[in-house]
Amino acid sequence: MKRMRFTILVSSALLPLSALLLVCVLVLAPAARAQSVDEIIAKNIQARGGMEKLKSVQTLRTTGKILFGSIQATVVQINKRPDKVREEASLQGMTQIQVYNGKGAWQISPFGGRKEPQLMSEDDSKSLVVDSDVDRPLVDYKQKGHKAELLGHDAVEGTDCYKIKLTLKNGDIFIYYLDTDSFLELKLETKMTIRGAIQESETYYGDYEEVSGMYFPFAIENGQRGDPNRTKTTIENVEINVPVEDSSFVMPAAKTEAKPAASSR
Repeated sequence: MKRMRFTILVSSALLPLSALLLVCVLVLAPAARAQSVDEIIAKNIQARGGMEKLKSVQTLRTTGKILFGSIQATVVQINKRPDKVREEASLQGMTQIQVYNGKGAWQISPFGGRKEPQLMSEDDSKSLVVDSDVDRPLVDYKQKGHKAELLGHDAVEGTDCYKIKLTLKNGDIFIYYLDTDSFLELKLETKMTIRGAIQESETYYGDYEEVSGMYFPFAIENGQRGDPNRTKTTIENVEINVPVEDSSFVMPAAKTEAKPAASSR
């Protein structure tokens, strides 16, 4: 059967005032509900504790456990304004250290047989540079040279989320999934160009807890995009504005082995 489509034209002159207002509400309601990307980011910042609280953080020390399959390591991340971060992972008496000091990065990788400090390339230190931003990239994104775009809605494990694409100043892409109720981050997808190849990863956040009036995720899962085998991090403690010496971010000098003295004859 052929369906007929009818279009009804209503003249405002024929409607009483109350009916006219109802029509306006119905027409304008979707536009009123729409939020801009900046409004959503502002609500994310407020949900985390508010701009004033976030900016009051001068140092941040986070400690926890990270699980790789059946292997568990202790992890520590220390941030200090501006743009300094030190990350440590300890296992079986050895500690891997990676540091970005605002200008360059270095590391000590004993698990790879390298116990002396070594400089890191710009590509290898990209994630460190992101981690050095104690506010995180969405805060003041325009001043940092990033670009944000609202991609609409998507679900994360059944929870409706706002989907925000953040193109970093260097061209890397971060896609944030913010809970439409709490406005907190539930998921982050990253596309980073490392030595000419795009590497994609995804991070899931959960178990948010309040610390000094701010909210931090205490359960984090990370892995390659689409890989169900993720590393799981359980945060045990978050400390704010603890004393942190600048020397913690300075690359130590390589140790030189003493040469045996020449024998006299």
